[in-house]
Amino acid sequence: QLSLCRVTVKRPFSSSHSSVDSKEMKKFQLLAHKWWDEEGEYAALHSMNDIRVPFIRDTLLSMSSNYHLGNPLSGIKILDVGCGGGLLSEPLGRLGASVTGIDPVEDNIRTADQHKSFDPVLAKRIQYKSSSLEEIVEESMETFDVIVASEVVEHVADLETFIKCCSQVLKPEGSLFITTINKTQLSYVLGIVVAEKIMGIVPEGTHEWEKFVPPEELERLLESNGFSVKTVKGMLYNPLSGSWRWMESTSLNYAVHALKAGARPPPPATGTLPQTDIQQPSATAGTAP
Repeated sequence: QLSLCRVTVKRPFSSSHSSVDSKEMKKFQLLAHKWWDEEGEYAALHSMNDIRVPFIRDTLLSMSSNYHLGNPLSGIKILDVGCGGGLLSEPLGRLGASVTGIDPVEDNIRTADQHKSFDPVLAKRIQYKSSSLEEIVEESMETFDVIVASEVVEHVADLETFIKCCSQVLKPEGSLFITTINKTQLSYVLGIVVAEKIMGIVPEGTHEWEKFVPPEELERLLESNGFSVKTVKGMLYNPLSGSWRWMESTSLNYAVHALKAGARPPPPATGTLPQTDIQQPSATAGTAP
């Protein structure tokens, strides 16, 4: 598995195994200065924080008995893959996490760095890097407690490589959080025709329906690469109120939480048990008065 990611380190954009799509990069380059305009092209991502941040926080807290009031994610190392301008990195940093945000678009990282610099607390807790996931694999093996890939997997060129690399930089029993868009007729109509072409909620050309990922496919890829999927829940955006809510159906947007398998237990010691120990239980069995 590691060799697959190593191949892409040398030629991150030309390699057929790279998860970075250069066409997608150009698309986001043009909007890099608009990340922090809450009424602009990324308004829906700003309001998504209202549900995705509590989802990440509460899931992590439910697995830990040790947290600090005020800084509940203190001591947790999070990798925000495809961090854009830092819209999700910042609230996670405010919760106390140590966040590394990576994005292959340099202008996104410049925007994120500049915005972070306004807050001295965040300046210490968050570091940004212009990089693809593959490029940091070798230096970051089993480094992070948590990976967040929010609205990213529908833009990657090779989803399986992406998931393999996530696994490599996560610690055993680490958490992976993904939010993305299902590949349904409804997601085509609402996610592309209505959202992009009619209402302009997101810039036209942001999404390609062919790259949307059904939850069954994402679960299969996760399970076959050493993850166990714990949660899959549907998300719905209301363009009139500009707000998100959870829902049963995953036919549009959905969120996934998966755990990487733990460290393998050491093999049993060689050498056989003394014969008397093996026979003892059967010797006493059936001797009740």
